[in-house]
Amino acid sequence: MSDHYYSEKPTSKRNPSQFQTTLSSITLNFHSDEGVFSKKQVDFGTKTLVEHFKQPEDKGNLLDLGCGYGVIGITLAKRYPDHHVVMVDVNERAVELTKKNCEQNDVQNAEVLQSDGVAEVKDRQFNAVITNPPFRAGKKVVHQMVEDSFDVLNDQGELWVVVQKKQGAPSLKGKMESVFGNAEVVVRNKGYYVLRAIKFDSDIPV
Repeated sequence: MSDHYYSEKPTSKRNPSQFQTTLSSITLNFHSDEGVFSKKQVDFGTKTLVEHFKQPEDKGNLLDLGCGYGVIGITLAKRYPDHHVVMVDVNERAVELTKKNCEQNDVQNAEVLQSDGVAEVKDRQFNAVITNPPFRAGKKVVHQMVEDSFDVLNDQGELWVVVQKKQGAPSLKGKMESVFGNAEVVVRNKGYYVLRAIKFDSDIPV
C-alpha cells in the first residue's frame, strides 16, 4: 500500500523541518516532517477553519480529530486556556510531532493520543469536534468521522469541518444534515467551506 498522511506508520524518509506562523493573532512554531499533511506550511483550509471557529458557550473539552502535527488543537488551546483540548491522529509520526509542538509552544491544557478515529476517546464527551478530514482517504472514511463525532459530542456540542467545494462540500453538508438534523455554511472562502452542525439530544429518537 502506498504511504499517505493518514497511514498509521509512515514509511517516507524523515526530513524534519520547522516554521513559524501566526494564527488568530497567536505566533506559533511548528516542527514538521515527511509523511504528514501540509508539511511545509499551514494549509489554507486549516487556517480558514481555525480563524472562524467560535467556542461553544459551555467551557467543555474540545477534540481535534485527525490533528496532523497539531495546528488546530494547539492554536485553540492557546486561544482558549480554560478549555481542555484533546488531539488524536492515526499517524504515529503526526502524534510524535504534535507532542513536540505542544512542548515547543508551551501548551499546558492539551493531551495527544494515537487513535484510529475516535477509538481511544469513544467513552469521552466533547463540546466541539474540529477537523480538516483526510479527503484522500475517501468519502467512506470522512462520513464515518461525521457519525463518530456525533457519538462523542455532548448535547448542543458542535462539529466544525472544512472542505473544498471540489472535494464534495455539498455531499458532506448533506451527510452532516442526515446525522445531526442540521448543518450550516459558516463561511465560504476561495473555494473552501467551513461547515457546522449542532447535536441536540432532544432530537434523537428513543
